[in-house]
Formats: sequence, C-alpha cells, structure tokens
Amino acid sequence: MRKAHDIIGLPIIEISGGTQLGIVKDLVIGERLALTHIVVETKQWFSSPKGIPEPHLLSVGPHAVTVQDEEAIMALELPAGSSMLLDGGSKLKGLPVMTVNGQRLGFLQDVYFEEIMGKPITGYELSDGFISDLTEGRKWLPAPGQITVGTDAIIVPLHSEQHLKEIDMSIKPI
Repeated sequence: MRKAHDIIGLPIIEISGGTQLGIVKDLVIGERLALTHIVVETKQWFSSPKGIPEPHLLSVGPHAVTVQDEEAIMALELPAGSSMLLDGGSKLKGLPVMTVNGQRLGFLQDVYFEEIMGKPITGYELSDGFISDLTEGRKWLPAPGQITVGTDAIIVPLHSEQHLKEIDMSIKPI
C-alpha cells in the first residue's frame, strides 16, 4: 500500500533515454476513486498543466515514477467527476469526512492505494487538526464500499466510524 504524499515530489524518468521529464506535483482521483493521472511540474514557465494518464505509467517506485518516453506527458484534461488531491477547485485534501448522519470523522489528509495502478483507493488518512495529531495521532479509514465525494464534504456510510484505526505517528528513538 502506498500513500499519495509519498509519490508527490518524486522525479519522473523516461526509460528510453534516462532523462528526468519533471516532478510529480499532484494526483488526479477519478469518480470511481482510482488514480487517473499524475500531474507533472515541468521546467517550462507559463505552460498549460501537464499530466500523465494512468495507462502510460510504467511504474511508481520508491524513488521515481517511470514512463516509456516524453510522449507520455500530455495536456492535462480532468475527466468529469475527478478531483485533484492538493490543488484546484475540487481538491480533496482538507475536506471533512462525514457519515450519512452528519458525524464528522476527521479531515482528509492523504489517500492510500495499491501498488497496482488503476485500482481504487484502499483507505483514507484523517486528521482532527495539528494539536489532535500530536496528542492522539491520525486515523485511518478503510475505503467503504459506498462513498460520495462532494465539493464540500466526503460522505461515508453510517457504520464507518466503527472501522477507524489509529495511525502510529510517534517518533521512535534510534
């Protein structure tokens, strides 16, 4: 399982020439809650947003994202119903995650997905704020079967609170 924030900032390398094409700037999550594109930060100023559609990704490794060649980078057109994790008008990070009966479980901080690209998100990292993160830690919510991603909130089933797990974020001595 990978956290989205572990991928953001990785270099994008073309394997045909070993050249760095850019850096992962953000991720696009589609309406079926799977990674659809990687947003690319390039060295070109004043250019339209660029992205790599999921089928063009060869691998998302621990140290780099690989693609076949620079043809994998295209003008970014967000599919209908998709959201960006960090930026844009429909960003997911910071949205409250609420049950259908109006109970807030926390605010979305990160998403988890399988190593196999194109698979749905497997879980969500939630926070109740900086102080709560320090005193109580963050929570992990396994992806429920039914979820609604709106512009102002993410709605999960009523029983989702029972599935929350604590994430150990403590600093361990060496």
